[in-house]
Amino acid sequence: MPDIGYWNGQFSSLQDIRLSPEDRGFLFGDGVYEVIRAYQGVPAFAGDHFNRLVRSAGEIRIPVPFDQATFQEILLSGIRQSGYSEVKIYIEITRGVAPRDHVFPAPCEPTVFFSFREMGKVPSEWRLKGVSVITVPDIRWNRCDIKSLNLLPNVLAKQQAKEAGVFEAIFIREGSVMEGATSNVFMVCQGVIYTPLINHQVLAGVTQQHVMRTAQRLGKGMECRSISLEELMRADEVFLTGTTIEILPVVAIDGCSVGQGEPGALTKELQRGFASLV
Repeated sequence: MPDIGYWNGQFSSLQDIRLSPEDRGFLFGDGVYEVIRAYQGVPAFAGDHFNRLVRSAGEIRIPVPFDQATFQEILLSGIRQSGYSEVKIYIEITRGVAPRDHVFPAPCEPTVFFSFREMGKVPSEWRLKGVSVITVPDIRWNRCDIKSLNLLPNVLAKQQAKEAGVFEAIFIREGSVMEGATSNVFMVCQGVIYTPLINHQVLAGVTQQHVMRTAQRLGKGMECRSISLEELMRADEVFLTGTTIEILPVVAIDGCSVGQGEPGALTKELQRGFASLV
């Protein structure tokens, strides 16, 4: 069965959807996106993803042409039609189709696109034995809190990680840890969990937020603050979070072992705690 898509109000197979060459998402990257994971046919944290989508769109002045109830209906209908129980859902809203001009078209008629694909399995070895990462200079703009389609620095960083034979690249800005190219970053020092300050230079991760709540529920110390690269390199434990990866232990940074070079006890406890949510 072909993968399912939703485009401007209609479901169809993905291969039948035709994007206009004058769509501003194609011409300018003028749009925002979300990724949601469904477990056993249920989209996880859909309300949080909807709120972030609306916020990102609002920050670049694109109206979202549906409410949360309609959003949920599209998700559930798409999951059902896809035939998958474990689903990776990609959502994109652009400023619509108009002759190429930097100025906003008036009126704005947004393009809405969803895709529903089977969620691939994250290798169990990554969860059990951990992954390695590199650090890279953060060359992105100053509004990384917007989940924008403009991802060229992330693409370059992720490719650099692949060519280095590691899973992820972590952005460093003026000596401080920001986030991964496709993930949020946490470290554990002396039993306390830290994640970088959530501001305009990082994206507030949905999984990140639920991991923080899980830590608090488990009675662990949790703090958002600036983290230096030096601190990260000395941490007892480091892990990444994201919609598709959940929680992945980091065992090496730039070729140097983290802690004992294996997933830490607190990371494992958080993995179990998060699993109970989904």
